[in-house]
Amino acid sequence: MKSFRNTFVATLLLVACAVTACDLVGREPAPREGLSWLKGNTHAHTLWSDGNAPPEEVIQYYDDRDYDFLCLTEHNILADHERWFPVEEGGRLEPDVVDKLIETYGEEWVEKRVSEGVIEMRLKRLDELQGQLKDRGSEMLLVPSEEVTDAFSGKPVHINGLNFAGVVEPQHGDGVQETMERNHAAIAEHGAANKRQVLAHVNHPNFGWGVRYQDLAAVEAVNFFEVYNGHAGVQNYGDDTHSGTEALWDLALTSRILEHGFGLLLGVATDDSHDYRQFGIGKHNPGRGWVMVQAEENTPDAIVLAMRAGRFYASTGVLLRDVQLDGMTLRIWIDEVPGVRYTTRFVGTRRTAKDAMQPSEIFLSTESNPAVFTLTDDALYVRAKISSDREQPNPYLAGDRESAWVQPVRGPAAR
Repeated sequence: MKSFRNTFVATLLLVACAVTACDLVGREPAPREGLSWLKGNTHAHTLWSDGNAPPEEVIQYYDDRDYDFLCLTEHNILADHERWFPVEEGGRLEPDVVDKLIETYGEEWVEKRVSEGVIEMRLKRLDELQGQLKDRGSEMLLVPSEEVTDAFSGKPVHINGLNFAGVVEPQHGDGVQETMERNHAAIAEHGAANKRQVLAHVNHPNFGWGVRYQDLAAVEAVNFFEVYNGHAGVQNYGDDTHSGTEALWDLALTSRILEHGFGLLLGVATDDSHDYRQFGIGKHNPGRGWVMVQAEENTPDAIVLAMRAGRFYASTGVLLRDVQLDGMTLRIWIDEVPGVRYTTRFVGTRRTAKDAMQPSEIFLSTESNPAVFTLTDDALYVRAKISSDREQPNPYLAGDRESAWVQPVRGPAAR
């Protein structure tokens, strides 16, 4: 991987929430050369929990599509122990799938046994799977991760933890906010106890309408959430009585600044993939959402540190060359595909005389590349969404276009 100069300006209170910045003095603004963007998915499932494919098949999908890292985030499970899975017609692991694994990876790799008359296959641990990737000459990294799956009063409260050394058990709480707070605290304690960098992001807030913007705003430790999730049941766009995840983002950002004095909330895009047999709308497929991270190296600690510093963007297909913050001017260079049209919208909220909650607005919409916006004095924050006119090849919903989300930066009115 190519290295890059760490020329970023942090926007933070207790945790780093930054976007890229560079020294533009004495020269025309231009994208930096040699930046290393690592492509990764931080939310995927296999037979270890409720996915419908063995981990080898899931990993192969992402490796074939040049992902740099992958997080297999099973529900309250880390794939670090012995686990045998039944092989049966009509089950989640059918005999022909096992036969294909043998054909692809060999008889020695696939372990089978008969237990109480049932044929079983051993699911491979993460260390074995990483070793297999290395033996095949792949540089894709498996980041040990978990979906800490909790709930309060029937409302799902799921938090992905990245770079774990072992399972972090759901902590529960007397309310959604306390449930999130206690699980974030447990994840942070796990990282400290195991001397590794960890990251937590709140998953699919609209799944079961479990997490409101007030919840995202009121818990100081919540610094990351899924603005996009490719699972068919997560309600990214809300409904007649619930806001979509982008609107939740803006409301939470405004509330965190005005009402709580907390740091910014950063957005990730993920697959939350479960279905690897059939593809299409209504299926929970891979390849729909990911993050692009500027990390110094492709290691779990480096990836987490870069994300915690805000050196990443979320994408469903649009790629960026560079993002720079110079004072209060944000510049975004799009890696254009010939014949594709791009629109960048700079979205934010203004401060009012009474510090009342205000709806977000589009400060600027432009088709220029680079897209450039200078924050006004009354801006609390600004984030950017880049939309293309190219349809996603396997969309979450019909008509979805490839997009990217750039992390928010604080405006003059929030300082």
